[in-house]
Amino acid sequence: MADPPAASTMLNPVARVVALMPLGAMAFVSGSAAAAEHGMPQLDISTFTPQLVWLVIWFVVLYVLMAKLALPRVAAAMEARRQRREGDLARATQLRADAEAASAAYQKALAEARAQAQSTIKETSDRLAADAAERQRALAATLAGQIAEAERRIVATKEQALAEVRGIAVDVGRSIVEKLTGAAPDPAKLATAVESTLSERAQ
Repeated sequence: MADPPAASTMLNPVARVVALMPLGAMAFVSGSAAAAEHGMPQLDISTFTPQLVWLVIWFVVLYVLMAKLALPRVAAAMEARRQRREGDLARATQLRADAEAASAAYQKALAEARAQAQSTIKETSDRLAADAAERQRALAATLAGQIAEAERRIVATKEQALAEVRGIAVDVGRSIVEKLTGAAPDPAKLATAVESTLSERAQ
């Protein structure tokens, strides 16, 4: 709560204004009369009524002009701006939806491409593995055939060499016997002896 001196201090200007209002009105009236005498009819109190009437008339005219001409243009401009703003928002929403749809389509296409690539890689890997296994089997069969053929050639060569060795051994044995005994040995007995000797050495 304000103290009494402060309250009186706050009320003094108001009281002064209220006290000066009658003086101001008197000064306005006297000034209006003096102005009317010096050629300012708009300040003549006796012409206030026509001035108010014309003021009302011009106010109505200006109001009608504003209501019929200016305000519709302003309303049209505001409506056009509102429609343009709504159109921009709708276009932005549509663009956003299109961008989201394009992103979803891109992600779907990327996922499909990845799945297809993985499937292609798997198929290629399986095919290459099958081809490699088939080539390995063919190579193993070829090597087995070559080894068998080589073994057969080795056996044939060995048998041929043994036959040649038998012949040589028989000839050498015949020559030795003829030189030692002076008579030709029995070919059958000589061949049997050579065959027995070669068999023992082969074992």
